[in-house]
Amino acid sequence: MVKRHRWWLDTVQFIALVAGLIYIAVLGAEQLNYNWQWYRVPKLFWRVIDGELIWGPLIDGLLVTFEITAWALPLAILIGLTTALLRRSNSFAGRWVATAYLEIIRSTPILVQVYIFYFIIAPIFGIQAFWACVLALAFHEGSFTAEIFRSGIESVAKGQWEASDSIGLNRVDTYRYIVLPQAVPLMLPPLTGQVVTLIKHSSILSAVAIFDLTTMALDLVAETFMAFEIWLTVGAIYLVVTGSLSLLVGLFEQRIRARYRR
Repeated sequence: MVKRHRWWLDTVQFIALVAGLIYIAVLGAEQLNYNWQWYRVPKLFWRVIDGELIWGPLIDGLLVTFEITAWALPLAILIGLTTALLRRSNSFAGRWVATAYLEIIRSTPILVQVYIFYFIIAPIFGIQAFWACVLALAFHEGSFTAEIFRSGIESVAKGQWEASDSIGLNRVDTYRYIVLPQAVPLMLPPLTGQVVTLIKHSSILSAVAIFDLTTMALDLVAETFMAFEIWLTVGAIYLVVTGSLSLLVGLFEQRIRARYRR
């Protein structure tokens, strides 16, 4: 009974919150004498012309967002793993480089990092705009994945390290056969959670010439003057995408925990 009561209470609270937000949006629009044009929104997703399905600008922008995420995520994981290993290495230079990278990334805004990659690094090395933005996001998210890897590696019991030394394994084989097989299952849930963060952070690329979902929304607002409809729709798209991924991550975490309880 208690769980059922809490479920209904949470549902009522959620509905009340959504209703309150809708009321505030409607009230604000009335104060501005805004003319709602929701009937034009479906055409921003797709249109059928002469029997042919043509994707609208919002879908095109969403696909670009997915493409950026698909490329930036594995790079961020690679950068994070390399940074974590360097921080734990016996090399003074490696530890210094890893620490400097983390301090620089965490001490500067992501928008500044995007500008540096887009306006400075990309022209120097002849990198295309798309890849410059992918690298900017990858290096930014890599600083967070580095901490995920570090905490996962340090969660392995000290006795495992001592056992690997006792059987004569070198550093590389210790990570390969002993440490990472035990640490990776613990790191997977937070790593998959980084996908959600990466999708949200990709919206910052609207500040440069990358036509992701947020940039498409800016252009549509300038063309149609439908600020309320477009931004509410884009917000709903991000909410659906990130909410679905968060749900999958939660289910994945439950499976991992259930596996380790056995």
